[in-house]
Amino acid sequence: MKLYREKAVRPTIPTASMADIAFLLIIFFMLTTSFSPVKTSVELPESLERSEVDPNAAIVAISAQHELVFSDGESPGVDLQTPDQLGSLIEQVVMREPNKQFIIRADRFVPYRNVDEVLEALRSHGAREIGLLTEQKTPRRGGR
Repeated sequence: MKLYREKAVRPTIPTASMADIAFLLIIFFMLTTSFSPVKTSVELPESLERSEVDPNAAIVAISAQHELVFSDGESPGVDLQTPDQLGSLIEQVVMREPNKQFIIRADRFVPYRNVDEVLEALRSHGAREIGLLTEQKTPRRGGR
């Protein structure tokens, strides 16, 4: 004699935790993706020497059209009209972090006088560590 009925157990896939997994993946990718604060496109000059750049360095970008963009390394870039406008921005960064690294990211076709104006603005407003961003040149093999 049977006292209970046998119910057919249907297999189910628990989907309640799928949303949690999706949100965790979104958060993971948002936190691990690195963004460049300066979006100015430049064709960099080449150099045989290579040294590491601080990822939070302040950047002054000079495009081939002589457009200036400044970023303190943490916030998006600010468009500038002349190198003279760099002064107050540089001083603000140097006040917060006296040893902050400044990188000049100039297009290879920008005349040197424009790069020199930016270098002079950086030096005269207290920047201590200044670098020029280049692409690494592969050494030639053979006779020369």
